[in-house]
Amino acid sequence: MDPHLDLPELLALERIEVNLFRGTSPDNGAERIFGGQVIAQSLMAAYETVDDRICHSLHCYFIRPGDPKIPILFDVDRSRDGGSFTTRRVTAIQHGRQIFNMAASFKVFEKGAEHQFPMPDVPRPETLPPESEQLPLLLENLPKEMHDLLLRPRPVEMRAVGGHHFLLDGAGEPRSNIWFRAVAPLGDDYKIQHVALAYASDMNLAGNALRAHGYIWRTPNLQSASLDHAIWFHHPTDFNRWHLYVMDSPVSAGACGFNRGSIYREDGLLVASTAQEGLMRVHPNAAPA
Repeated sequence: MDPHLDLPELLALERIEVNLFRGTSPDNGAERIFGGQVIAQSLMAAYETVDDRICHSLHCYFIRPGDPKIPILFDVDRSRDGGSFTTRRVTAIQHGRQIFNMAASFKVFEKGAEHQFPMPDVPRPETLPPESEQLPLLLENLPKEMHDLLLRPRPVEMRAVGGHHFLLDGAGEPRSNIWFRAVAPLGDDYKIQHVALAYASDMNLAGNALRAHGYIWRTPNLQSASLDHAIWFHHPTDFNRWHLYVMDSPVSAGACGFNRGSIYREDGLLVASTAQEGLMRVHPNAAPA
């Protein structure tokens, strides 16, 4: 299989010390590391130091743009190993500086009272066109420098309900529903399932705040970047099955857009929730964040 499609291979880490790991980025022509990759690899590094406990939440900050041409070092701090909960802090390092940090909490497997909001009633993924069928329309509306990014192989298949937001004209409702799943088999290990879901959770989320103002990623003079990201894992899942990512942006303020998401398995089980704030600064001479 193409390594660009195989999430377990793409996110694999090399252990170089007890709490120190090294990861690499795919050679796909991107100028910076995809945020979901560094989230997922940080979670993978943390899981490598945790036995028989499952991640229930993580909170992270993007500090500097990642350089895809060099490896990333992941330094894990074993903050606490308690009776029911385990806490880890992970620092991602390039060029001798932090580019990202994450705090994650793990807990024992247990049952308790349960409730959830129902999954929205939307068209099933089988009835929606795959992204490959929408690419010709997408490419017509985007500058040529974005064509290679959209045409490259992707490890996560996505099908947007109501069409891709790149095809929408002007401002729109700051909400979207997208079906997605991993392309390559992930196996039964709940750790790699969580890592794959963490990778995909950064896809399309920030675009909801942008849509409210008629922006897209390449809007002229727009400076955009993910600032932080949080995930709460509610249930183990199989990310080779279709999942519905229900997203909205309730507010933008202070040149930042706030976005939140709910990830439902195709049978309606709410398996994870997300939140993210992103920079949305528009000015004539945008500089890197």
